[in-house]
Amino acid sequence: MGSGSSPCASCKLLRRRCTQECIFAPYFPSDDPRKFAIVHKVFGASNISKMLQELPIHQRAEAVNSLVYEANARVRDPVYGCVGAISYLQSQVSQLQMQLAVAQAEILCIQMQQDSATVTDSLPTHVDQDDKFMLLSENNNCYGVLPQYLNFPSSSSSSSNVFQDYEPLKSETFWT
Repeated sequence: MGSGSSPCASCKLLRRRCTQECIFAPYFPSDDPRKFAIVHKVFGASNISKMLQELPIHQRAEAVNSLVYEANARVRDPVYGCVGAISYLQSQVSQLQMQLAVAQAEILCIQMQQDSATVTDSLPTHVDQDDKFMLLSENNNCYGVLPQYLNFPSSSSSSSNVFQDYEPLKSETFWT
């Protein structure tokens, strides 16, 4: 039995007598009945019992935590479960990496423009204006050097925040 004379959450839900040898009692206490209910709904009590019996005792608590996490994900997204959440997060990481690359490219362009301004100031006075213009136009056109896929609105001009658009576990955002 879990705590005192109160049956564990699994025995309470399954309406059976909770014994000292109950495999569920250490992991599904009576004060958190929802934890077992959701795992039971997704995996079934028999399957949970079999999984726990096959594991060494020191790994069971982590296995229960994983089962609870997967069951919660399956309730929110019955088709993809945890895989959907992972896919969404990987997509978000890719978007953030692209934004970072754009920001780094913009920094590089600004640095190149500043360097070209320094070069202009240090040019000899006998170079005529046409030659100066040609040198500056080559140095200032850093976007021509960058790949075309970086040529979209920058993070500084974007008014939306990535975290404002976050809607966890929406299946239509995973594969579109």
